[in-house]
Amino acid sequence: AKAFLDSKRGNDGMLTAEDAATYDKMEADVVALGKEVERLERQAVLDGELAKPTSAPLTGKPSAPTDKGKTGRATDEYKSAFWQVMRNKSVSHEVYNALKIGEDDHGGFLAPDEFQRTLIEALQEQNIFRGLAKVITTSSGDRKIPVVASKGSASWIDEEAAYPESDDAFGMTSIGAFKLATMIKVSEELLNDSVFDVASYIAKEFARRIGTKEEEAFFVGDGSGKPTGLLANSGGAELGVTAASATAITMDEVMDLFYALRAPYRKSAVFLMNDSTVKAIRKLKDNTGNYLWQPSVTAATPDTILNRPVYTSSYVPALTAGAKAIAFGDLGFYWVAD
Repeated sequence: AKAFLDSKRGNDGMLTAEDAATYDKMEADVVALGKEVERLERQAVLDGELAKPTSAPLTGKPSAPTDKGKTGRATDEYKSAFWQVMRNKSVSHEVYNALKIGEDDHGGFLAPDEFQRTLIEALQEQNIFRGLAKVITTSSGDRKIPVVASKGSASWIDEEAAYPESDDAFGMTSIGAFKLATMIKVSEELLNDSVFDVASYIAKEFARRIGTKEEEAFFVGDGSGKPTGLLANSGGAELGVTAASATAITMDEVMDLFYALRAPYRKSAVFLMNDSTVKAIRKLKDNTGNYLWQPSVTAATPDTILNRPVYTSSYVPALTAGAKAIAFGDLGFYWVAD
């Protein structure tokens, strides 16, 4: 069909009406053959299911092991019952009892352990922010964190003079809970398809949706119904250095930002910026035409600026007037409570 198309095109790249009809017939034949292949594949799957034995032969089995194995929501019975309910199938009362194994005072029935672990691991891959911030797990909606608001100081004193009193001031920061939700509508036909691994698909799709929305909130969330982001106008990172231009940046300004952060934080700090900002920095040259920034050539190692790693995210603003285009700091002090 492709050879026919290439040979029949005129100088203007068009086909005659007769040649177009011939090619349309070829294309229809290809589509029809593809549908026939799909029908044969479905028939082969059904034949395989119908050919399976309806009962297992009676054979001698060894005595049951003393090890009880998995318990609670990690049991195979719970996992099987969970997905049976998700597929809207009727289950026996014994399996309903298995569903009630495990303790959860706040949310009722939960997904099996294996499904939860898959989802969390996928989040780690999807969201770069989680790998840089401090992530904690809490069983309640709010988490209170004690912080040192201000520190005292020492003083030089004369012999036998009174010691000066200088106390530390402590405060309390509370992390509130926000709900991030999504839903997938899946047909019963797909749920009942034994060939398709619906659990794996749902885990990956939830990870993509939740990870994307999380990362956006962790960067620019305003704290209203969502977390307060690193670059939020209220409660976010302080302004360190203002660039002279709204659409360009210099290496001197990047150095000013680097040293605007206190030295104890710089040893574990990272740069965060948009891809467009990275491109602008990589184009900077010295007077002899050499590029100032030499990216990393080591596999699995992030690029560095002033020996500190550089990470990119589409949710960090680009170089525009009034936008915080580059963040530099130790993200271990940004806490995420699950």
